[in-house]
Amino acid sequence: MAFIPHKLLPTTLVGSYPQPDWLINRDNLAGRFPPRVRARELWRIDEAFLEQAQDDATIVAIRDQERAGLDIITDGEVRRESYSNRFATALEGIDLDNPGTALDRSGHPNPVPRISGKIRRKHPVAVRDVAFLKANTDHPIKITVPGPFTMSQQAQNDFYEHTKEAALDYAVAVNAEIRDLFEAGADVVQIDEPYMQARPEMAREYGLEALNTALDGITGTTCVHICFGYAAIIHERPEGYSFLPEFAACHCTQVSIETAQSNLDTKVLETLPDKTILLGVIDLEDEAVETPETVAARIRRALVHKDASQIIVAPDCGMKYLPRERAYAKLLAMVAGTEIVRGELEAKAA
Repeated sequence: MAFIPHKLLPTTLVGSYPQPDWLINRDNLAGRFPPRVRARELWRIDEAFLEQAQDDATIVAIRDQERAGLDIITDGEVRRESYSNRFATALEGIDLDNPGTALDRSGHPNPVPRISGKIRRKHPVAVRDVAFLKANTDHPIKITVPGPFTMSQQAQNDFYEHTKEAALDYAVAVNAEIRDLFEAGADVVQIDEPYMQARPEMAREYGLEALNTALDGITGTTCVHICFGYAAIIHERPEGYSFLPEFAACHCTQVSIETAQSNLDTKVLETLPDKTILLGVIDLEDEAVETPETVAARIRRALVHKDASQIIVAPDCGMKYLPRERAYAKLLAMVAGTEIVRGELEAKAA
């Protein structure tokens, strides 16, 4: 059954929320590109107590979202070193002892998983995360997984004849994970596919096919997030997407986009008439906290091209690189700005 938000213009995170300094070395995190292989050195907690510490930090992230007034809650991705590596390194066919190298979206080489055999999912990866999240909030919940195309671009392929084959096997693994996440109680599952923006030609060649394979037979509410990269790391941002209208042919329910940091021309939303839009309205490059009216103005720009019933309000991307107090203040502004526009719409309809 499709998830239906309880109110007009519901609010949510894209996925991540800042992890506490006592849990993770945030200076180390900020001084590197998001890890594609495991990065145990980021954690401040001994391995014997790490899961318990991550659980506690997840509750903090949940409570911050609830206190800020968000409608759909994530786990903040607190247990992850990056949005993709926790899942990507849990798969069969990956040589964890001998990483490969691939170019990140800035063009620099980065250690990545090395594909040495057929990619298969060995076990559920985030099912416990969903169960924990569901047990600790009475709000609708969302969980995120990395997309098959993006994982195929963040790996060194030493097994498949063509990277497309790897992407399709990643898709089968993601499909199995999504099914288990809904079974565990997720209301929304989001697939993160930033590399479909970074490498649009290959995305058109086989990325959409892989994404639809990951969504094959899925009946729950699904969202695909496409972005220009973390603002803390990627500073040059185009004014428009090189891969977005193509999602009209995607089997997902929602598409998550950035509009604040790039001052996106929201007319592009007209190319996705059947999709609910996760509308990014919080600039994560600028630590200055938006006023509620700034947020409201960003929402209104989208309402020219998209009905309010098809909009969910969110930050542009994951918030993990922001200082915690700034992230929370930005959530408060986001909720307050949304309430301004919600009030305007309700008054107009009365």
